Amino acid sequence: MSSTPHLSPIAKMKEKTIVDLVGKGKRVDGRELNSHRDLKIDVGIIEKANGSAQVRLGKTKVLVGVKVEIGEPFPDVPDEGVLTVNAELVPLASPSFEPGPPDENSIELARVVDRGIRESKALDLKKLCIQAGKKVFIVFVDIYILDHDGNLIDASSMASLAAVLNAKMNDYEVKNGEVVYKPDYVPLPIQNYPVSVTTAKINNTLIVDPSLEEEQVMSARLTVTVEKEGRICAMQKGGLGELRLEDVREAVALAGKKAGEIRNKILEAVK
Repeated sequence: MSSTPHLSPIAKMKEKTIVDLVGKGKRVDGRELNSHRDLKIDVGIIEKANGSAQVRLGKTKVLVGVKVEIGEPFPDVPDEGVLTVNAELVPLASPSFEPGPPDENSIELARVVDRGIRESKALDLKKLCIQAGKKVFIVFVDIYILDHDGNLIDASSMASLAAVLNAKMNDYEVKNGEVVYKPDYVPLPIQNYPVSVTTAKINNTLIVDPSLEEEQVMSARLTVTVEKEGRICAMQKGGLGELRLEDVREAVALAGKKAGEIRNKILEAVK
């Protein structure tokens, strides 16, 4: 799958320029091969959500809202709350996005973000249990792509983490089997900070944070999600091209280095 769906071919001259520059260690926008675009993070911008964040990564813009509701647990984990991540590719964000039910690209995007949060145990789901087997809190993370200029996975991952960190829920107590909310608000039980870093392969060179034009000429991409202790908690390969073992090793090393820088920016933004 690819999070760059149904794009028209890039002009051959433009493609040649991008490929030639990357081969010389340069990029069309002047960045270094291992550099991200400018990153801006705003939190708490959706008034009626429990938490929210908007990320601008270059010209890519992603909005994430978090909602917390009471529901039933899954039968196989009766003492854990529920995390559910959804992504919507808003048609105004790109001519390639079409209205209608989620397609394979929005499903992939949501799954990659979900996997990073879930596998890093960023949310302590056991602390979201109200009554085992009966009532738990469900955390909805809804991703909206507002402007698509490449690397939707990383921008969505950053915005989702910032929104979850920004989120607050009503404190509560259980009386006679019923949930009684208190006037105080408490943060979600966060215990980890996963950050994804995507690299794209153009010819035999890897670049970090591909723009839309670079995604159009890449042969493959690899997203590596790294948790706060530097351990890998998720990986996702995209594109039809191959990745050699040395490519994977280089991508993992780049992710380990860049994730810490991004994590610090997110934590600073949600202070």
